[in-house]
Amino acid sequence: MKLILTQQVSGLGEPGDVIEVRDGYGRNYLVPRGFAIKWTRGAEKQIESIKKARSAREIATIEHAQEIAGRLQALKVTLRTRSGSNGRLFGAVTAADIVEAVKAADGPDLDKRRIEIANPIKTLGAHRVSVRLHADVNATIDVNVVAA
Repeated sequence: MKLILTQQVSGLGEPGDVIEVRDGYGRNYLVPRGFAIKWTRGAEKQIESIKKARSAREIATIEHAQEIAGRLQALKVTLRTRSGSNGRLFGAVTAADIVEAVKAADGPDLDKRRIEIANPIKTLGAHRVSVRLHADVNATIDVNVVAA
């Protein structure tokens, strides 16, 4: 199945890339979640607008990405959330929550789609979160989740 990515998908590509995947993966995962659209000649014309939007959001240079990575790694990010008496959260910490906590800690503005949470954060304590700043630059943030 031939698809056009609308969002970055780890291991597949960037928005605007034309990819070839198995039918089931495309039909059952990528298209329903809005990560991709089916390739047609009409959709081919949308690629340019997708790439323009991507370049406006993207961090332009590796040097700029490395500078942001240095700022992120120096931050002390604390996230206050509701929890039960045994230290379990009511729900899970989302990428949007992390973006707001970084802003509150006087960090740079991040796109929530660039944050990769390996395992859902459902407990109090310190957790590591990865941020994809550039194709070649990743940063890790130490997030301390505390009870509100």
